[in-house]
Amino acid sequence: MQQALRDIVSRFTDARVLVIGDIIIDHFLWGTASRISPEAPVPVVNVQREDLLLGGSANVLRNIISLGGIGTLCGIIGDDLMGKKVVELVEALGASTAGLVVGQRPTTIKTRVVAQGQQIVRFDREQTGIPAKQSLETLFGYLEDNVHTFDAVMISDYAKGVIGEQVMAKLSHLLKSIREREKRILPLIVDPKPQNLQYFIGATVITPNHHEATQMSGMRIDDERSLLAAARKIRDDLGCEAVLITRGEAGMALLQGNEDMVTIPTMAKEVYDVTGAGDTVAATLALGLATGCSMNDAAVLANHAAGIVVGKVGTACVSATELLEALTRDDQ
Repeated sequence: MQQALRDIVSRFTDARVLVIGDIIIDHFLWGTASRISPEAPVPVVNVQREDLLLGGSANVLRNIISLGGIGTLCGIIGDDLMGKKVVELVEALGASTAGLVVGQRPTTIKTRVVAQGQQIVRFDREQTGIPAKQSLETLFGYLEDNVHTFDAVMISDYAKGVIGEQVMAKLSHLLKSIREREKRILPLIVDPKPQNLQYFIGATVITPNHHEATQMSGMRIDDERSLLAAARKIRDDLGCEAVLITRGEAGMALLQGNEDMVTIPTMAKEVYDVTGAGDTVAATLALGLATGCSMNDAAVLANHAAGIVVGKVGTACVSATELLEALTRDDQ
């Protein structure tokens, strides 16, 4: 089994994934806190390091590249310093910037202040809502010209506005055209936000976490019976092929078609930070399906990758080498 999974990882180098979604800059301020401010009962952080990283859908791209795949990012950035930073960071990955649309609103920035490995506060700078008509038209032009060149499409929804009715309707039309013209089905993997559920009808697989699955199904999930019921409701409401619910320390649960639900225990040894773990799951799942492997194998690989990334602090990635090493350890 583990050898078969390693073979799939080795094929990631030929897998082409288009990531569409909300682009974010993750801004980290790292330091120490040894005293309380005299002005208010808050810690004083002595900043020692500052990082600007690709976040949101761009972190899915980082993971795809880190895992050895071929990824391209499609989304909207601002005509500002952070927008230029996104372009610079994407270029540094060796990925195409052709899908980056410069829009009329600022690039979203999430700033996290971390002291002694503990996040003290986060503050966001963003403008959400439906993008300007011109931005959407440019984005649609890119999709029309390029979607057919990929092996899978990944939707990374952070509820900032890019993923909405217009984008998903356009994508659905293009995927249907590819299916009819080229006689092939591009897997559509969706990492959702519950408020946008209606846009994801017909997806191949949707990957909510436990909390999101509760919201999407309208059901309280507190045991395997309620977990199965929630997964079935999401599957039926969307008409999707599969539902993969990520459950933190409890691992994952996969419901595919009318098959029995499969629970996959967590592979995490230690959990330091869950930031970006959903992006790692989405990226690994998309790469697996892009290679043509089964949904179950792709989910097992995603679970292994998640078990690695939660052992890191910050918006981290998993490399193909790390994933292969984890698979080898589990085989011993």
